[in-house]
Amino acid sequence: ICITNYERVRDGNIDPKTFLVTSLDEASVLRSFGSKTYQTFLDKFKGVQYKFVATATPSPNKYKELIHYAGYLEILDTGQALTRWFKRDSTKANNLTLHPHKEREFWMWMSSWALFVTSPRDLGYDDAGYALPAMNITYHRVSVNHSSAPVERDGQARMFRDAALGLKEAAKEKRDSLSARIEKMKEIIDSDPESHYIIWHDLESERHAIMSALKGYDIVEVYGSQDIETRERNVIDFSEGRVQYLATKPELSGQGCNFQYHCHKEIFLGIGYEFNDFIQSIHRVYRFLQQHLVEINIIYAESEGEILKALQKKWTQHNYLVEQMTEIIREFGLDSANSRQSLMRTLGLARQEKAGKFYRAINNDCILEVMDMEDNSVSLIHTSIPFSNHYEYTPSYNDMGHNDNNDRFFEQMDFLTPELLRILQPGRLAVIHVKDRILFGNATGTGMPTLDPFSDMTVFHYIKHGFQYMGRITVETDVVRENNQTYRLGWSEKCRDGSKMGVGCPEYLLLFRKLPTSTAKAYADVPVAKSKKEYRRGRWQVDARAKWNSSGNRFLSPEEIKRLSCEQINRYFSAFVENNIYDYHEHVNIATMLDDAGSLPASFETLRYPARTAWVWSDVVRMRTLNGEQSKKNLQQHICPLQIDIVERVIENWSNRGETVFDPFGGIMTVPYMAVKLGRSGIATELNAQYWRDGLKYLEAAEAEATAPTLFDAMNIEKSIIN
Repeated sequence: ICITNYERVRDGNIDPKTFLVTSLDEASVLRSFGSKTYQTFLDKFKGVQYKFVATATPSPNKYKELIHYAGYLEILDTGQALTRWFKRDSTKANNLTLHPHKEREFWMWMSSWALFVTSPRDLGYDDAGYALPAMNITYHRVSVNHSSAPVERDGQARMFRDAALGLKEAAKEKRDSLSARIEKMKEIIDSDPESHYIIWHDLESERHAIMSALKGYDIVEVYGSQDIETRERNVIDFSEGRVQYLATKPELSGQGCNFQYHCHKEIFLGIGYEFNDFIQSIHRVYRFLQQHLVEINIIYAESEGEILKALQKKWTQHNYLVEQMTEIIREFGLDSANSRQSLMRTLGLARQEKAGKFYRAINNDCILEVMDMEDNSVSLIHTSIPFSNHYEYTPSYNDMGHNDNNDRFFEQMDFLTPELLRILQPGRLAVIHVKDRILFGNATGTGMPTLDPFSDMTVFHYIKHGFQYMGRITVETDVVRENNQTYRLGWSEKCRDGSKMGVGCPEYLLLFRKLPTSTAKAYADVPVAKSKKEYRRGRWQVDARAKWNSSGNRFLSPEEIKRLSCEQINRYFSAFVENNIYDYHEHVNIATMLDDAGSLPASFETLRYPARTAWVWSDVVRMRTLNGEQSKKNLQQHICPLQIDIVERVIENWSNRGETVFDPFGGIMTVPYMAVKLGRSGIATELNAQYWRDGLKYLEAAEAEATAPTLFDAMNIEKSIIN
């Protein structure tokens, strides 16, 4: 038996694999996925026969942190767990939330490998000695002088002081409200002179203010630079009731200490965002064998209201998690077989089809469905294929997103792609939407983010099955938003070492053509012909060269730019660079000027340089998808919807009116929906029944619009009746 600390295992010579059983207490050490401890422990403990982790605060911030425990315990790969139950926030990295429709399934999965036990009562036993007393929370708000609210960089005055605006503002509110908070703390203590109190604080200045205000009181303090023997003696004296007051920080005394025997009251001199420190500090007195009502006093400045709301939200989430999991324990007991049964993956499904005049939507495995389609029956294939194992759309083995790696994904695609070639008309195109995948350094062990060339793998896959590669269209993405999602293009990291930084990751449309029957001139058997009356030579030159001549207008001066909104700046900048030779240094100078003026946003890219070729699309509206309608209707959103702008251009460019467009991965039916709206017929298959049902509503609406009689139709009907 070996009892040691985490540092010695992580950095020392202890090999966990030499032990039959390992157990981690205070397992929050595994909470941060990218931390050195987590990444080291993941490898060092891999293969240990029996592994346990224990924590009183399993998920103080986000539910997704629970899957880090699952990854360490070798229950499920963290990436697969994320894609199965969580949805992304497109504006912020790592801000993942549970899909509402998968919440119950997530808790059942948790209960298959984790036990949440709050007392013996959860397991059907008597909880004598383990029943916690009641706890009262009292919030004390101290006023601040809002007339001293700061002025922003652009000269705009704030009406209220607000600590939630940033770290600088939070620190200022802490400093400026300290005397008022100390006064409130002393008022609480003086009104209850017989009780023992822990006084929690975060800053050294707060500690000094506490000790000054309580000079002459029976108080001891604990701080980082204190002699270790003195610190230990002060903690023991307070825990055994020989001292009435203890001033300390959550990071020093918030874990491992038992103060419940002689203390049942706490004062938090201030608040912050660190819920784990907060809840652990409360549990120093709110724990088993506490005999008295626990009283928690939280002092906060009026300007810290938003921080308090964030803290309370995390507390509510923590309580909800415990409630959900203990309820499952009460329902199923310690036998997780029942909960595991509900998580079994399915194989196959009952086929469903709904058809209209201009569309067919099928809920089925796309491979099985395509095998029954006729040869040369579709004029255009347009789809966004699953990105290997990046997303899991359904808990089904038929789901192509359920794969271990790229090789296994393309093994499944080997069954589909030959069938797509067979059903496509000779000479026509399959337009495949893909994106290269980001590989994070903490997962690959390289320490830096790299790219998985998934688009190139897709090219070789389709060539292998007989398609002719015709090139790719690049769809530009917002690099600022991408960095907010991934943290891989950070400005600070670029400044530290530019050699480790890559570039933005665009999306691609890969163009593949089925050979026509005759390759003499290689025209399609049914060409996508355009009328020269409608498609003029001038438009062809613009499409082919994508080069606009200068109109003679000048770009605005820096002084004029400063007075414009970001939207106006982007519009004028795009117009300018489209009509002038690009000047990199001028581009940088303008961006620097905007940064100096406080007008360069940190949440999205500004001064975007428009494309000069038809093969790069820089004006696709990223948020224009059917997910917008899903959100309005409070329905399940698609994990990665295809943009309507992309689908519209593909259909207009590579199909004729009246032809059939097919999407084997239909999702919420964006491709057939746009096909109907553009005068074509649409066919799509989709494995996810909920996506399929939601997509039917859009197809029905599009067909109703396409078949609705116009005023001229009514006039023609009336003429027919008269005649």
